[in-house]
Amino acid sequence: MSDRFDLVLIGTGSGNTFVDRRFKDQRVAIVERDLFGGTCLNRGCIPSKMLVYPAKVIRDARDARRLGVDLRLDSVRWTEIRDRIFGRIDPIAESGEEYRRSQEHVEVFSDDARFVGDHQLGVGDSTITSDRFVLAAGARPVVPAIDGLDSVQFHTSDTIMRIDALPEHLVIIGAGFIAAEMGHVFSAFGSRVTVIGRGERILRHEDDDISDRFTEQFSKMVDLRLDRVVSSVRRAGDRIEVVCDDGSTVTGDTLLIATGREPNGSQLDVVKTGVDLDANGYVITDDTLRTTAAGIWALGDIRNPRHLKHLANREATVVGHNLLHLDDPITIDESAVPHVVFSYPEVARVGATQRELDDAGVEYRVQTRDYSDTAYGWAMEDGVGFAKVLIDPGSNTLLGAHIVGHEASMLLQPLVQAMQLRTPIDQVARDVIYPHPALTEVVEQVLL
Repeated sequence: MSDRFDLVLIGTGSGNTFVDRRFKDQRVAIVERDLFGGTCLNRGCIPSKMLVYPAKVIRDARDARRLGVDLRLDSVRWTEIRDRIFGRIDPIAESGEEYRRSQEHVEVFSDDARFVGDHQLGVGDSTITSDRFVLAAGARPVVPAIDGLDSVQFHTSDTIMRIDALPEHLVIIGAGFIAAEMGHVFSAFGSRVTVIGRGERILRHEDDDISDRFTEQFSKMVDLRLDRVVSSVRRAGDRIEVVCDDGSTVTGDTLLIATGREPNGSQLDVVKTGVDLDANGYVITDDTLRTTAAGIWALGDIRNPRHLKHLANREATVVGHNLLHLDDPITIDESAVPHVVFSYPEVARVGATQRELDDAGVEYRVQTRDYSDTAYGWAMEDGVGFAKVLIDPGSNTLLGAHIVGHEASMLLQPLVQAMQLRTPIDQVARDVIYPHPALTEVVEQVLL
């Protein structure tokens, strides 16, 4: 059977946010094969940060010794923490689906979907058609082809936060942001953690100076095995043995695969409706978020390798407007998109790294400032945190800003605003009054 709609939305993460009262006179199909709310709500930003925060409390308590304060951790009630998180999240996902199903102009489809022809989407036993589609189906964890992996139980970021008990020894394959955050969480909670990475550093896509500092600090929390490739995985009784290409082995009771995420465009067979993918499988769009096929837009992780919820939310705003204003579209500005790794210490970034500027032959000035150079940094006895800025010598504006350390996510914000608004740094440093002795003085001083 075939059914026709005015609009078909695939995915209920950020894509689900723009279908508001403006679309009440349109017949809308929403396709979601999993939980409503997408990755961020159900298995990404929200639950992970609800784990990161108590882990940070533990780290801060342990670090208090250098301030002359001795604190003791009595226990971590894992199931209570887990159930508090998902006891709040799961009802939100359920109510989101109930709300959509209650709307007379909306029909929800809960099956896998694949395009079967031009503007024709197969969903279960049905084929639905429309002149307008929005691809917002996100991404999924990459599961690498490792010999023996299919013979053992392993977790990805989709499942690790719902486990029944804390691991005794968690082995993480991968050295990106998921490894950095989950390694922080489970080691703080009392698990032994081993992280195996192919490169020389953790978070090697960050600025080199930031990555070096983070790797140095992270190695104090977990067992880092860098410059190694996992060659095989096998059972060892009730445990899992991971074998590396240098012949070394690690044996743990829980395995987390954190080797990246890949977009879901190929699973949807979007090429059958004329949508082009790039070499990495991401849907290609212009800056109005139109794809290469007429009447089809895309947003979120299916098109953007940055995989950032705040960026997807902005993309949803653009798509919602452009669906209703075909003759007056707005564009997405991705020139100053921040991101944060919520590990310990935090890592925050906006704009280019020093290596990227060098590779592109772009002239720049660089400056760094340690937290310890500020009064609040003195109070914290901080020997880790610093800020780094890269400046265009012609316009005196920011090309990139990078912070590692306590509350890096918040300290970055004035630099994001300066970069987005293209404000010369002397104005940001000299025309703004910074509260003394707040840690924000590290931003003022690095710009001065």
